Amino acid sequence: MARIIAIDDEQAILDVIERILKRDGHDVLCLADPTSALKLNLARADLILCDVMMPGIDGFELVRELRPRFDGPIVFLTAKVAEEDAVTGYGLGADDYVRKPFGATELRAKVAAHVRRERREHTHAIAFGPVRLDLGARQVTVDGTPVALTPTEYEICEHLARHPGQVLSRAQICEALFGWEREVDDAAISMHVSRARKKLAAAGADPIATVWGMGYKWQL
Repeated sequence: MARIIAIDDEQAILDVIERILKRDGHDVLCLADPTSALKLNLARADLILCDVMMPGIDGFELVRELRPRFDGPIVFLTAKVAEEDAVTGYGLGADDYVRKPFGATELRAKVAAHVRRERREHTHAIAFGPVRLDLGARQVTVDGTPVALTPTEYEICEHLARHPGQVLSRAQICEALFGWEREVDDAAISMHVSRARKKLAAAGADPIATVWGMGYKWQL
């Protein structure tokens, strides 16, 4: 499941997009007023679908405003297919186009492909299903509910989440967080991990796995 923002001044198109993508379990926020997207906290979004031809502010200008605050894929919805328009869109940071009128199969496939292969370096947020790390606010949420982690607990979670599936030893975590100059023993790292896991578990998530004799890994 992905959190998708769909922006189009035609409500009928938004209704179609919502109906199509909800079949795949996606959470879709539809915006008929493009300027309202400028007020959103984009850290909770995974993908943006944006029409090009809109009154007031067109899709190109809107994406120019949104891209510095959004790490994920942006896909334009457009009937304009001229080469210069594509160049403009890609230059602004768009990842793809879906031509209007589009079919349900094409839209679902494009969205699924971009969500699946999204691997760019994130500076705003990292999401793993219901677990989301807002990198700017240094906040972990589960299904939108903040988890009250200490700064060290958060840093451990972020470091593990930036290396999903990779087993990191306590020494590696310690070096990444504190460097070699600060003396922090393995027991301290274990304590911080244990406390973070309890808080996350209470919120309904279990993203950190213990690999006995080796360390920890982010398992989502």
